[in-house]
Amino acid sequence: VIVFGSANIDLVMPVLAVPVPGETVLTESYLAVPGGKGANQALAARRAGARVSFVGAVGQD
Repeated sequence: VIVFGSANIDLVMPVLAVPVPGETVLTESYLAVPGGKGANQALAARRAGARVSFVGAVGQD
């Protein structure tokens, strides 16, 4: 499987509860984790047992 797509850093902000519509929820920390649609799809395919190659661009855009 060859996956063409994006790779980026996702910022995940943990909160104590899921906000209701219109509510503002504050957080004191965040996690920087690998992400991007293409990278996530490549990882899912690999975890399913496929041999995977990933093609994406990384740079200042």
